[in-house]
Amino acid sequence: MHPRARNAATRVAATVAALLALPAVLALAGCADDDWSSPHAAPTPVGVLAAGFVAPGSTPAPESTITPAPGSWSGVHPPRGYRVALLTAGSTAPTRALVDAVRSWARDEHVDLRTIDASDDLLGGIGKALALQPDLVLSAGDDLVDPLATVTANHLDQQFLVVGAELAEPTSNVTAADWAGASFRGEGLGTSSTYDASSFTAARCGDAVRAGVAAVLTGHTGIVVWLG
Repeated sequence: MHPRARNAATRVAATVAALLALPAVLALAGCADDDWSSPHAAPTPVGVLAAGFVAPGSTPAPESTITPAPGSWSGVHPPRGYRVALLTAGSTAPTRALVDAVRSWARDEHVDLRTIDASDDLLGGIGKALALQPDLVLSAGDDLVDPLATVTANHLDQQFLVVGAELAEPTSNVTAADWAGASFRGEGLGTSSTYDASSFTAARCGDAVRAGVAAVLTGHTGIVVWLG
């Protein structure tokens, strides 16, 4: 192997190893952010899902896809002060639209939002988000899909929501909210033939954020929330 390639591979391996060891480090050091270091009760949703979000009496199977009725998530809200780490990478128009939607939702819902731009260091950015120990890590940007696939299975106590994309094989703590025009899956699968950057409208992105968060808050995790 060329020395430069060997050094790059070594740096990546070291970063992944550090992320895998993160829970032990946090247990010793405590939360990295003083404002979030105080005791914090597990979040409970405010309100309930309307009929049509999931089939009555059913629990979606892991890695399955549900297509909720439009607006069936609207009655569910996060508790005030819900702690969300917005993890973003890239500056494409779809990514910017998703970030704007998350910030608008956070203002409306009085969410405590912290933003981590991981554009220059994808794995390092994920590590920073994990170190905050938020209620939810919310990911916006296709570049984050493959790094998240590497990390999320080793942090099952942390909830993740991916909007506008999805992981090919999500674990129980990774939920996705997307639609036909936003179907990037990573792992070499790339974008589907239905991908359409113009579909990332403010309304569609806002629905994805709200529907995805509603799924997480109500315990419907590890699935894809498909908006059609």
